[in-house]
Amino acid sequence: MRRLTLASAGFFALLSGSALAADLGADLPMTAPGFDWTGYYAGLQAGYGWGRSDISGTEGAPFAASPDLDGGFVGGHVAGLWQFNQAVIGARAELSYSSIDGSALLAPANSVGTDVKWLGSVNAEAGFSVDRWLIYGVGGVAFAGIETSQNAGASFAKTRTDAGWTIGAGVDYALTNNVVVGAQYRYYDFGKEHFDAPDGFSDRDQDLKLHTLGVNFSYKF
Repeated sequence: MRRLTLASAGFFALLSGSALAADLGADLPMTAPGFDWTGYYAGLQAGYGWGRSDISGTEGAPFAASPDLDGGFVGGHVAGLWQFNQAVIGARAELSYSSIDGSALLAPANSVGTDVKWLGSVNAEAGFSVDRWLIYGVGGVAFAGIETSQNAGASFAKTRTDAGWTIGAGVDYALTNNVVVGAQYRYYDFGKEHFDAPDGFSDRDQDLKLHTLGVNFSYKF
């Protein structure tokens, strides 16, 4: 009988100890908290762009040419992000100096060209975070300083600011709580713009579409 009493007491003590451990464990975090993407960012981007410019003469001597464009870009950006569970939304503005250009021959000693002097955009951003990784889509209004030119003995070049739209996707990784690196693809469509050429040249329409692939470095404040 005495053995049964001691065994019963030990059994209930074990149950009490298990319950107490469970209560204490409920208050302990199972994993460390993840990276919080909420904040304001500023940084730099650089990369490579390529595309095509469709140029057609509209008055005088009609012509058509489609220079292939390529070149580099470098610039800066600012952004603000807000995280809700794993969803991240925000806004981003970018501005880059560009050397994306190209030309095409109409005839010997007669060529037309397009030069993207700079490009920028104001965008909305939405993504999905997994701790320090962020995968996102981005899109918005794009702007660029675009030059049209022709060299046919005499030459001319005229630059104007064009507006269009852009869409893309990217991935970022937080190296530290303040330093973020990533990569981004963009498609830009600046539509068809009309250029009045000086005497001796044909007025022209120019339709420009670009792709860019770049890397970015950001600091989170």
